[in-house]
Amino acid sequence: MQQRVWDAFLTEQDKAHLAAAGTKGTYGFGRKAAVLSVDNYRKAIGDEPLPLLESVRTWPGSTGLAGWEALERTRPVLAAARANGVPVIHVTALDKDEAGMPGWGARLGGRHDSRPRTPEELDRHRRRLDIVEQAAPEPGEVVLRKTGPSAFFGTPLAAHLIGEGIDTLIVVGESVSGCVRATVVDGCSLRLHMIVVEDCVYDRHEASRAINLFDMDQKYADVLDSAHVIAWLEGPRPVAPD
Repeated sequence: MQQRVWDAFLTEQDKAHLAAAGTKGTYGFGRKAAVLSVDNYRKAIGDEPLPLLESVRTWPGSTGLAGWEALERTRPVLAAARANGVPVIHVTALDKDEAGMPGWGARLGGRHDSRPRTPEELDRHRRRLDIVEQAAPEPGEVVLRKTGPSAFFGTPLAAHLIGEGIDTLIVVGESVSGCVRATVVDGCSLRLHMIVVEDCVYDRHEASRAINLFDMDQKYADVLDSAHVIAWLEGPRPVAPD
């Protein structure tokens, strides 16, 4: 049986229940897909690849090396999508400095609302929600700004998908336990086919990442590796009606 990232975190009772429950079905891909890049912004990775506990000294919201590694695996997924006519949609956060609206996690403080004091901190603050070069939008691609964890909350994402006839979202980005999960649950609730690219989504905590991937795969999405997703993007697909 294929080993999954969450296997090491499951208890013996969990494993026994899964064995007793039998084979789980899948959602599969629908007729027309888009890649959804969630919160691949500077705040989550910093300016250079450093281990987590080093990176958070200057970027409190960093995911450390996990983010950099996932973003490198995201590049070929985005390239395959673009080469095969699959749209890429980008989501980042709405900047309080532009909108006057505090972020959803501002009341928690810490990494959610680090206030700049020095010129260097002010520079990082200004750049924190910029989408990083590894996942940068290309001209003509949709870029949305959200006010909550889910890419659907307070954005026209659902309307855009309906207008384009898109029934499948291939999700990359961060964090698995936060904005990715919230987006996947909302997408599933809207009866979309949700595909989470396991090695292209990242988090600050290994246990949270693993168990949230397990939960999503059990209930709301298919969690697949990037090789599987790229093969689908590059292979023959049903022709979506005009």
